[in-house]
Amino acid sequence: DVASAGLAPLPPKGRLMTTVAPLPSLVSPIELSEAIAAHGASIRVLDATTFLHTTVEGVAYTATTGLEQYLAEHVPGALFADIAGALSDSGADILFTVPSPEQFASAAEDLGIGDDTHVVVYDTVGTAWATRVWWLLRLFGHDAVSVLDGGLGAWKSAGLPLSSGTADSEAIAATGAPTFTPALRSHLLATKGELAGTLPDANDAAEGTVVVNALDPATFTGTSELSPYTRRGRIPGSVNLPLNTLLDPSTGQFLPAEELTTKLQEQGILDANRAITYCGGGIAATLPAFAAFLVAGVEVAVYDGSLTEWTADEALPVAVG
Repeated sequence: DVASAGLAPLPPKGRLMTTVAPLPSLVSPIELSEAIAAHGASIRVLDATTFLHTTVEGVAYTATTGLEQYLAEHVPGALFADIAGALSDSGADILFTVPSPEQFASAAEDLGIGDDTHVVVYDTVGTAWATRVWWLLRLFGHDAVSVLDGGLGAWKSAGLPLSSGTADSEAIAATGAPTFTPALRSHLLATKGELAGTLPDANDAAEGTVVVNALDPATFTGTSELSPYTRRGRIPGSVNLPLNTLLDPSTGQFLPAEELTTKLQEQGILDANRAITYCGGGIAATLPAFAAFLVAGVEVAVYDGSLTEWTADEALPVAVG
């Protein structure tokens, strides 16, 4: 795991990335299309679509990849990023656990990502899968990464071309793998122990730390119709900022910066000494973390184990209602 990797964490700014195609953290379909046309060789587009399935109360959700959908249609030149597979620790008990730096570097290289590659990520199911890959790349020291605003739906709405099949993947494989050098930013990763230290009744409760649940209100209060967690509820003392409230429901794109700023400030994320987001398994939590970085450059930590890990530990409290 990353905690035992022995890598020195980088300062917040990280290493200087060199690329001939600098792009903002959030890119529009037209911006991406133009960048690909001008600097295609230095840009790697990834489709990170993944689907979750919850069928039994108290039983952990399962995941299936969006590979079949990717093969049917994707942004030209894009490769498929398997979050539940190559981009997670295959030996961990919890789905989507952050991989070791070595495993992540190998997966990145297999996707054609080197130290000088600018990565643009999208998905087709709410953008959190894209922001998960964004967060993983930044966790391992790679700054040159953007999210496609609105995902594949926005790309299609803009009337831009699509590709299908495996030709793009085969073309990348034929060029050989570049070199990705991982450099862990440990401040972007929160642990169960750190979250336990934020509990309201903790003797050494961390002052100035804001803990944010990115799930829907029903899951936050413990009243959802079906829950995949060992126990219902939330981490005591945490506040709720549902990830979908940061997106325009009609387009799936992020709200204007002013509206995002207001929502983030209302939950104290932008002014906290340290902000930590969590969800069920570290996916949804990356979306408000991305939003905070987008509008204010604030680096938010993500509790990777989230409710899956927290609720399984009977020694830890949960709050409901």
